[in-house]
Amino acid sequence: MTRHDGDTERTFAALPPAHGRGFAWTWWGQAWLTALEGTALDSAQLKTGRRLARAGAVGAVSVRPGRLTAVVQDRDRTAHRADVLLEELSPGQWDRFLDMAAERSGHVAALLDREMPPHLVEDAADAGVELLPGLGDLEPECDCGAWDHCGHTAALCYQVARLLDQDPFVLLLMRGRAEATVLDDLQTRSGTSAPEPSGPSGVDAAEAYASGHILPPLPALPGLPDEPGVPPSLDTETPPAPGIDPDALEFLAARTAVQAHRLLTGALRGAVDAELTLTQDAARLAAGGPGREMTDRLADGSGRGREGLAAAVRAWRHGGTDALSVLDDEWRVEGETLARARAALESAWDADERPVLRARGNRWTVVGAPLQLRLGRDGRWWPYRKERGRWLPAGGAAQDPATALASVTAPASVTAPASVTAPASAELAPGEGNSL
Repeated sequence: MTRHDGDTERTFAALPPAHGRGFAWTWWGQAWLTALEGTALDSAQLKTGRRLARAGAVGAVSVRPGRLTAVVQDRDRTAHRADVLLEELSPGQWDRFLDMAAERSGHVAALLDREMPPHLVEDAADAGVELLPGLGDLEPECDCGAWDHCGHTAALCYQVARLLDQDPFVLLLMRGRAEATVLDDLQTRSGTSAPEPSGPSGVDAAEAYASGHILPPLPALPGLPDEPGVPPSLDTETPPAPGIDPDALEFLAARTAVQAHRLLTGALRGAVDAELTLTQDAARLAAGGPGREMTDRLADGSGRGREGLAAAVRAWRHGGTDALSVLDDEWRVEGETLARARAALESAWDADERPVLRARGNRWTVVGAPLQLRLGRDGRWWPYRKERGRWLPAGGAAQDPATALASVTAPASVTAPASVTAPASAELAPGEGNSL
């Protein structure tokens, strides 16, 4: 939470897409949407707003007294600043609301539990204070030029309904007072404060266990989102500071969200990811499809160059860090590992179908064809194909070398010779290094 010119402002990070679910499940969140949908004159704009909000097109939401603000992106990625205004309560209205709430401990307890029970709103209305907006109270402003609610302001309102579900103090902030201010005022009016501890806190563990009381179970963890969240847009009217590239920051934020989602998925499934090296992380970032300028920066920064980075991106897409290790690492196959590799190659094909292979390190090249098998340190085989003089990843890994080699689809300009599939007299040809 930050303060500006004496007012309090809260900024909420962009929420993930809301595919297949409603925007409000609390009654006060639904009341917020009723005020929106009963005011907008164009139902098509409401539909557009729902679609944009569901797709995660609403950026970070700024909430301050009397105003909501967010950048909303159209389907064509055009960004618009959307604002929704709501009248603040007057000082007299705030006094009446706080006096009423302080007299009823249940109201204070409900707010502390992030709830807004109907009787709190009803009692406030009896005191002449309308907490929830009514029809026509949500005033839209958008740089797209619409005079009524457009798809951008509607999307902002749908997103705020989700925020209100989580925290009704968002509404009180829009009405003019921050959470801390409201709670301090309530405490002052009720004349209560937190009791001072009179002795040691807690009880002896053995005594608590012997009492037989069973604590309720912890709530279940929230489900894994279907897809990564959308980072906030940096397309603002404020010029960036010297040396700051907004496009690069947006790209890094988006790829970080993807990586965080992947790590969370792996953690929930019991998988552990190794820390990426600089060159591996450059391949991961480049696989996200940045523009040419950023790709050039990744190529230079990783030391791979453009062609080397393109090969690394292809490897990453086929198998992540394992595939990158096979791309970069040439190692000598010896001892039991070599014996297992030879046995796998011998048994993978029938004698009259076995291709002629020449071995060097962990790489077996098909004689007379632009095809190669590479052995990973985990015992899996990776197919490679020579294109324009470079060996490039051509598929995912397989336990069986024949399966890996068969997965390679030759480019239109390359026809694999007969020796790859059915040589007249196939054999494992000797070569440099670990030959077979």
